[in-house]
Amino acid sequence: MKIGVAADKMGIAEHFGHCEQFLVYDTDGKSIIKREIVPNPGHKPGFLPVFLHEQGVNVIISGGMGQGAVTLFQENGIEVVTGAQGEAESAVKHYIEGTLKFSDAVCSEHSHHDD
Repeated sequence: MKIGVAADKMGIAEHFGHCEQFLVYDTDGKSIIKREIVPNPGHKPGFLPVFLHEQGVNVIISGGMGQGAVTLFQENGIEVVTGAQGEAESAVKHYIEGTLKFSDAVCSEHSHHDD
């Protein structure tokens, strides 16, 4: 399974679309096999869920995310885990052990401008 984490440095980003990078972890059972750093290619509506799906990501962990993005991830077969905090690798370990604390935080007000 591949688990993506929206990250700023090595910590979980507050909002997936504006993160510096995605840390993509290959896992086998309850072990992390490999970590890859994937720079955020840019925040365009609808792009990141497809991009991460093409990277083989099965799960995305983030601080917050808009409902539209949650829906797009789900349509691409990617499980969404929001409201997570802390260090990315620790969150992945807790996720695969079934002990990750998260709140399913969905951003209610989210707009796109020419930024």
